[in-house]
Amino acid sequence: MIATASPTPRSGRLGWLPVLVLLVAALVATTLYALGSGRFELSLVEVLRMLAGHAPAGDAASAPLAETVLWQVRGPRVLASLTVGAALAASGVALQSVFRNPLAAPDLLGVSAGAALGAVAGIFLGWSVVAIQGAAFVGGLAAVSIVYSVGTLLPLRDRTLSLVLAGIAIGSVLGALIALVKTLADPYTQLPAIVFWMLGSFASITASDLALLVVFAVIGAAPLVVMRWRADALALSDDEIHALGVRLPVLRLVLVVGATLATSATVAAAGVIGWIGLVVPHAARLLVGASFARVLPVSMLLGAWLMLVIDTIGRSIGASEVPPGVLTALVGAPVLFALMLARARDD
Repeated sequence: MIATASPTPRSGRLGWLPVLVLLVAALVATTLYALGSGRFELSLVEVLRMLAGHAPAGDAASAPLAETVLWQVRGPRVLASLTVGAALAASGVALQSVFRNPLAAPDLLGVSAGAALGAVAGIFLGWSVVAIQGAAFVGGLAAVSIVYSVGTLLPLRDRTLSLVLAGIAIGSVLGALIALVKTLADPYTQLPAIVFWMLGSFASITASDLALLVVFAVIGAAPLVVMRWRADALALSDDEIHALGVRLPVLRLVLVVGATLATSATVAAAGVIGWIGLVVPHAARLLVGASFARVLPVSMLLGAWLMLVIDTIGRSIGASEVPPGVLTALVGAPVLFALMLARARDD
């Protein structure tokens, strides 16, 4: 039987405040480095001067180009990667707690595939960015609803296994539908856009795209943050939760809808990026224990940092960019194995 995602809370290896301070410091340092790194290098002094509202030091002829690179190219991209990482990590924490399943993640339970199908359909039909965001949310919510319903109806004693099998099956069906849309798409215009988007990318993020991403991601993550203390009750049995006066169906619905909206926003803006929602919550639990109220903010900071590191590496290691979805898959699997080994030694 698969272990639950929320065992009896432990104190964690490190203190609560030191972990937050270290993560915030790492996030600030990595953000400054990411803003300056690239084919058009910006020094730390130049980045800090422009962030403070001053003109960059040095050659006056290159100042407008430096400001354009910072504010119109790298700025939106860095903020988008931070937002996507935090949203995916928060969604992973919520789904693993709701389903009491350490394997629950936006991509495993069909949220990413459903959101991807909605967004791909929007691209195929030529919809606006706002309509694609809406289609992604509807697709993600419909997918997780179907997975939960099918997993509940399967005649298996292990409910966790039922949800995993339902997620795999529904995800395969959604993947087939995405492939069908790609087959029907125009090979010269729509298909390249769909394929490029499916690999995940922050290269084409604009200020308007960033605004929509942040708005939908904040709306999705806000219920998770507000309900984080109440969500600690999900580690208990259903009878114990009812005895505490917690309305379990309402709590689960709020967390699932919030996680779905946050994931759908990331899929619509940057494509399908896996592993963040699965790996990061496990790492956060190793640091601060299993309390939802502590794991959530730590996961969001850790997810934002990891996504920014991956995107910065992807656009720096070669002449052409490596999609972040490729790097998260290459890094995610060995990291997950390492985290599981560390958790097994602790248990």
